Amino acid sequence: MSKIANFLKDESGATAAEYALILSLIALVVIAGATTLGTTINTKLSTAATSITPAA
Repeated sequence: MSKIANFLKDESGATAAEYALILSLIALVVIAGATTLGTTINTKLSTAATSITPAA
């Protein structure tokens, strides 16, 4: 019975789960930011390329 009680009181696995959750949230924010930044850069470069190239 004491093994079950010790298992239920053990919180060492909780820290690993918390770190995994924080890491996944950070990764999500980085991916969202990179996607938004990439889209913005692509739009600006396309506008610049259109204004530089001569009309055919």
